[in-house]
Amino acid sequence: MKVITSLKLALGVALACVAGNSAFAAQTNVAVAANFTDAAKEIAAIFKAKTGHEAVLSFGASGQFYTQITQDAPFQVFLSADNERPKKLVDDGLGVPGSNFTYAVGKLVLWSKAPGVVKGEETLKASSFAKLSICNPVAAPYGAAAVEAMKALKLYDTLKPKLVEGANITQAYQFVQTGNAEVGFVALSQVVNDKDGSRWMVPQSLYSPILQDAVLLKKGASNEAATAFIAFLKGPEARAIIEKYGYEAGKSS
Repeated sequence: MKVITSLKLALGVALACVAGNSAFAAQTNVAVAANFTDAAKEIAAIFKAKTGHEAVLSFGASGQFYTQITQDAPFQVFLSADNERPKKLVDDGLGVPGSNFTYAVGKLVLWSKAPGVVKGEETLKASSFAKLSICNPVAAPYGAAAVEAMKALKLYDTLKPKLVEGANITQAYQFVQTGNAEVGFVALSQVVNDKDGSRWMVPQSLYSPILQDAVLLKKGASNEAATAFIAFLKGPEARAIIEKYGYEAGKSS
């Protein structure tokens, strides 16, 4: 009987611990720029394992998310592909002052899924392709960077008739992946592990730095999971994942 009683006591303590942990676990809704999809999924998985909190991720174009947030979308954290929209949300009174910081610096790549197609800026100058994929330069910072790079090379007017435009960087990548465009401007993070295609790292002198900022939104100010996710994003584990996907980890302020 003593053994059975001890087992029951141990089981009761274990169940109490589980209940206690779940009671402290919280959930946050995070809007994430499409270029950061794979890295964010990996970060969220480790975040949950370490803290018990869950980050529910939604992916899309930064401009679209900004509009949704101003229209009362239920996001508590925003990981943008630029630094302007998070700052504007703070200025608009929708972001927590002082919470915005650069979590990653993005890199632009000209990419083809076929080997030997992309051979540097000469590929753009030769213009021997029918379609060139980019993402919407108004809604997506990587699209704006692509246009800026083409203009810096004085090739934009020549290439403009060949452009096919995706709503976000994921769609721009998919156009190339599915053969709807032979080449495209994508994020390095999307092709960092691609061994078969060909790519050119667009020199950062040709476009403004893609400073990707995060911000804690006012809706998440009292949400334990939201504040914990922002803190985790600044930590060494998240920074290691960010760098693994080809970004420079930003300096938190």
